[in-house]
Amino acid sequence: MKNLVILGAGTAGTMMANKLHKDLNRRIWDITIIDKDVTHYYQPGFLFIPFGIYQPEDVVRSKAEFLPKEVNFIIDEVSLIEGEKNRVTLKGGRTIPYDVLIVATGADVVPEETPGLKGDLWYKDIFDFYTYEGATQLAKKLQDWNGGKLVINLTETLIKCPVAPLEFAFLADAYFTERGMRSKVDISYVTPLSGAFTKPKATKMLSSLLEEKHINVVPDFYVQEVDNARKVLISYDQKEVPFDLLVTIPVNKGAKMIGASNLGDEDGLNFMPTDKQTLQSKKFENVFVIGDATNVPASKAGSVAHFEGEILLENILSFINKLPLEAKFDGHANCFIETGFGKAALIDFNYETEPLAGKFPWPVVGPMGLLKVTRANHYGKLAFRWIYWHILLTGRSLPVSTHMSMAGKEVEKEVKK
Repeated sequence: MKNLVILGAGTAGTMMANKLHKDLNRRIWDITIIDKDVTHYYQPGFLFIPFGIYQPEDVVRSKAEFLPKEVNFIIDEVSLIEGEKNRVTLKGGRTIPYDVLIVATGADVVPEETPGLKGDLWYKDIFDFYTYEGATQLAKKLQDWNGGKLVINLTETLIKCPVAPLEFAFLADAYFTERGMRSKVDISYVTPLSGAFTKPKATKMLSSLLEEKHINVVPDFYVQEVDNARKVLISYDQKEVPFDLLVTIPVNKGAKMIGASNLGDEDGLNFMPTDKQTLQSKKFENVFVIGDATNVPASKAGSVAHFEGEILLENILSFINKLPLEAKFDGHANCFIETGFGKAALIDFNYETEPLAGKFPWPVVGPMGLLKVTRANHYGKLAFRWIYWHILLTGRSLPVSTHMSMAGKEVEKEVKK
């Protein structure tokens, strides 16, 4: 028997286990998936927990529930990938050989990377919402908070779900407005970016929303440390931003074992150098990478993992059959942006094309609007949780093109501008 091993049973790993289970010859191939945790979290739902839109139990399921019974599920921590020997080593010393390896180990927040961030005020006046614990603790804090300076800070630009910090700012505006205390809350969005987002057209729309909602933007702010005693953020050029309540998006890094295996990128963030089109490791031809674990210049988001999965399935089957890797990932990302008060925006883009206005997923009829704030987009965002549990994780295809489609997009109108 040959062995296909998947590292990580999160979104991307679970999805690939289901896809490959259906397509591989089980008389020839064994599939093994390895993860240190048994709980599967619907991470996009963390955003809604602080505001009471979701309850903690809404985002928690068992990982085993979504894996085929014929797939070997090993609950352990991977300590090393030995590419030259085609094996991985587990924390307890056990080795698992592979013929093909998929790395789907995701990204984790590392607040320890910023001096003072995880200090005396951690989970008192400083919170994250990118973890289950952070989101649930922040929910308790907001219930009793009486107002003051709310600061939302991105410590780095390379993060999971890059629109989530903006969504938090918009939902905070709505939350405090609906509680009748918005006048008591000064909201600041502090970012190392020069604007609200990385794509110009989306930035223009999002900046208008921030201004409309009286959310102060502090751009080009690279945080060096957090002074807990004075309750201020300090940048590398010694600018200061005071806070009463700090909601941070800490540094995001790939798995430690990627760095320990000398497979990480040069910046030390432990993301794996990956061919941005074929999703093959740049170091070992029988190793493939998917989702947040890659260093490809695409958003680290669930939609991206789904689109990558369609490409990766085709390329792994080609690799096994000694055929050229002809499937190409184009960087397609599709992101809902909650804007509060039961509405949301939607952006659709890839490596080469920035977000454009138009209709999605079908021309003319939509029903969702691109670069527009609509109620239909909000319902689409909420519906994604059901889609995630029942379609995406199970490896089924969505009725959306894997490659970005220009159908329904207002190309000529945008060009004339």
